[in-house]
Amino acid sequence: MGRLTTHVLDTAHGHPGRNMAVRLYRAGQTPPDSLLLETRTNDDGRCDSPLLEGAAMKAGTYRLEFDAGAYFRGLGVTLPDPAFLDVVRIDFGIADEAAHYHVPLLVSPFGYSTYRGS
Repeated sequence: MGRLTTHVLDTAHGHPGRNMAVRLYRAGQTPPDSLLLETRTNDDGRCDSPLLEGAAMKAGTYRLEFDAGAYFRGLGVTLPDPAFLDVVRIDFGIADEAAHYHVPLLVSPFGYSTYRGS
């Protein structure tokens, strides 16, 4: 059964990105960028359940949005105005509906990276 998961690592502080807002959109649809889910990361920087699973997994283009600026401000980090990174958007594709897609975010106030994890 296919599923989509994510987690956030705060590389500036060396710990999970706790309590970060995450949104999942289906991109390129009508209406464009349909919001599928809003959630927050737990104390381990993960979401408590898959973002998509089973019959909800459809081939296509998706977007994850992470509220990194609000997260860092909540930790007391002084960010410039406007913040260099505020909302981190990751566009990605799902080709195999039966596969596990894991899209982690490694983030600091001034940079991020992602990859297809396992």
